[in-house]
Amino acid sequence: MSRRSGILEFAVLGLLRESPMHGYELRKRLNTSLGVFRAFSYGTLYPCLKTLVANGWLIEESANTPEDALAAPLTGRRAKIVYRLTAEGKEHFEELLSQTGPDAYEDEHFAARFAFFGQTSRDVRVRVLEGRRSRLEERLEKMRVSFTRTRERLDDYTLELQRHGMESVEREVRWLNELIESERAGRDLRGATSGEPAQSSPQNNTSGAPGDLPRSGDIPRPDSPDDTTT
Repeated sequence: MSRRSGILEFAVLGLLRESPMHGYELRKRLNTSLGVFRAFSYGTLYPCLKTLVANGWLIEESANTPEDALAAPLTGRRAKIVYRLTAEGKEHFEELLSQTGPDAYEDEHFAARFAFFGQTSRDVRVRVLEGRRSRLEERLEKMRVSFTRTRERLDDYTLELQRHGMESVEREVRWLNELIESERAGRDLRGATSGEPAQSSPQNNTSGAPGDLPRSGDIPRPDSPDDTTT
């Protein structure tokens, strides 16, 4: 399984843990709530869903709304398929939530993991945040060394671009420091003391403020038609 498909499977299981959805609704949630999935199509989503069904982590059910029952004979379209998380799927997702290995810190996977911090235990959240911070600090040090070595050979615009990149990483490190401090103090993102897991799941913003997803996970959105048959 590739890293990209693993991230998508994780996000699908997490969203379906909240409630069953059909394919169009699921794709819309992935697009609007998780910026890391702005660029993907039904051709990517449905093979993922089929794999999750084959693994026993999801089941397919026909939507039994009155509207669907009336529309299907008239339009010739098949009934919408609703995907529901199984007990095995919930257990598998909880296992994924508990993982704190290097993949959890990488740009795209971290954005997806952070979006489901509301379902993650505090100790796991801290380890993931600390891992992400360590990874970015290493990246920042390499950027500074490169900048020092090459600044005399680069034009002003290239230098400014490099400065901008370093400042972006520095902002995210500061943001992570604030989050880690809040977690260790037992505060939620609103500053109040809270239990486990966190009571809110942040949405996808890129301002760098606490509670926002990091900019590094964003991917441009392509134009693609909506399919309302699933």
